[in-house]
Amino acid sequence: MVTTVTAGRARLFVDTANAQEVIHWLRASDDQGRTESVAWVVMPDHIHWMFYLRETPLAIVMRTFKSRSAKALNKLNKTQGTLWQPGYYDQLQRDERQLMAEATYILTNPVRAGLAAGMNDYPFAWCRWPPP
Repeated sequence: MVTTVTAGRARLFVDTANAQEVIHWLRASDDQGRTESVAWVVMPDHIHWMFYLRETPLAIVMRTFKSRSAKALNKLNKTQGTLWQPGYYDQLQRDERQLMAEATYILTNPVRAGLAAGMNDYPFAWCRWPPP
């Protein structure tokens, strides 16, 4: 699982078009064979993304995602400059129980933040399994 934050904690993803653009690049990573997503959520100023790595190392997955999404968002918003803070936080899930707990954490993040009433009410979250 990785967490990455926007530069200056800018709330870029309250804008639906910006959130959808980031989602496009999460899915593109899967489509291009770098990752196999398990769950993700796009919060106003950060993302949580859980995935299995395929052949591509984590550092390259994250560099590619952040670079491509930043270029696309700068183009979309007619801006330029840094979109993401440097680095990211990553945590390895060691077993199925921990994997499910983290997926639930990801899906309930918008509820804890007051952005949604329930786990299925936030439009910028996805999980491969139905919620528990």
